[in-house]
Amino acid sequence: MKRFHVHLHVEDLGKNIAFYSAMFGAQPARQESDYAKWMLVDPPVNFAISTRGTAAGIDHLGIQVDNGEELAVLRENADRADMAVADDGETTCCYARSDKYWVTDPQGIAWEQFHTLADIPVFSEKSERADGPACCVAAPAPIQFVKTRPAQTQTKSCC
Repeated sequence: MKRFHVHLHVEDLGKNIAFYSAMFGAQPARQESDYAKWMLVDPPVNFAISTRGTAAGIDHLGIQVDNGEELAVLRENADRADMAVADDGETTCCYARSDKYWVTDPQGIAWEQFHTLADIPVFSEKSERADGPACCVAAPAPIQFVKTRPAQTQTKSCC
């Protein structure tokens, strides 16, 4: 099953938790001092908010899948469409360990494609990768998208 993912940056977490809990008719599935997430069934959406962004509003959109095979199919679609892909591989952010990659739409909106492997007790862990920092840092770091066409530099966050 695929689940739509939306991540918003908010200024007041408490007010937004109250608002979205009322709107969705459900309490967050995960709540931390800087983050909340609803895993809604109807409609199927992973809706997350956090206070870690530089400005309120949409941080990124995404598609969450249930297993590695579904993630591979999404990746094949991106490759077939010759999309520039930033592959994070297995990484941590937003209180989860996930296998993920990113694409950016023509408007510059980041799309996260990911499979959550496990919950973790912290927002993110220091990256063991030599090619970059852990995702979900307070100020998104530029990343290099690499594909068959010329590389593009974009910024991204995660979750």
